Amino acid sequence: MGAVSTPEEPNSVDSLVRRCVRGDREAQRALFQRLRGPVHATLFRILGNNRDFPDLAQDAFVEIFRSLHAFRGDSQITTWSDIITARVAYKYLARRERRPDHLRLVEDDDRAGSSAEAVERRSDAREAMRRLYRILDRLEPIYRIAYALHVIDGRPLSEVAVLTEATRVAAKNRVWRARKMVARRARRDPYLSAFLQNEGEPA
Repeated sequence: MGAVSTPEEPNSVDSLVRRCVRGDREAQRALFQRLRGPVHATLFRILGNNRDFPDLAQDAFVEIFRSLHAFRGDSQITTWSDIITARVAYKYLARRERRPDHLRLVEDDDRAGSSAEAVERRSDAREAMRRLYRILDRLEPIYRIAYALHVIDGRPLSEVAVLTEATRVAAKNRVWRARKMVARRARRDPYLSAFLQNEGEPA
C-alpha cells in the first residue's frame, strides 16, 4: 500500500510562491502581507527613517517578486527577502548623494511607558540615534549595512554574512571596522559617546 500524500496548505510559503509566479493576485497580496514587516524592519535598521523609504520598500518588493522564480526554499522566505532588501539598500547608499538632513529619528518604543522618565528616555534615545545615523551616513555602504544589521538590529554575525552575501570572516571584519569608525567620530560628540557606552557599545 503506497504512502498517502498530505494535501499542501494553500497558504504555505511553497504554495504562495508557486501561485505568485503564476500571477495569482491573491497569493501576491498574501505574500506581501507576510513579508511587509520584515522588509520594512530591515530597511529601517539600515537606513533610518528617511524621505526615500516608501520608494525603497517598493523597489525591494519589485525585486522580490521579480526574483520569486529563483526561490528554491533552501532558506526561510524572510531570510531570502532580507538578502534582496539588503541589496536594494546597498545600491541606494552607493548611488545617492550625501545629504546631512537625510536621516531623521528612530521609531518610538511604546513599550517604554508614558511616565515623565520614560518619555525623557525615549527622547534621549531618539536624539542619540539621530546623531548615530548621521555618522553612519558617512560610512561606506558595506560597513554601514554590517553595523546596522549587527549592532542596531542585533543579528548574529552568521546572519549578517548571509544577508550581505559575504563570508562570516568578512562580515565580522566589516562590523569591527565600522565600530572603530563610529567610535572615533562619536568621541567628538559627548552626548552620543555617553549613550553608546550606556548601551554597551565602545565609544
